[in-house]
Amino acid sequence: MGVATTEFVEAWQAQSAALGYEPPMIFVPHPIQDRTDAEIQALADAAVEEIVGRLTA
Repeated sequence: MGVATTEFVEAWQAQSAALGYEPPMIFVPHPIQDRTDAEIQALADAAVEEIVGRLTA
């Protein structure tokens, strides 16, 4: 499983189609680089349940 920002949804779709395989992905809001530490923590907090749920399913 991977985690990426929404900027990479189309690239993930194209690569998945080309390879014939759709690896599980979780997409978080883009961009990341200019966010504060608190904003990054909030993104992580929002995604952690889905990440853990998929890893333990």
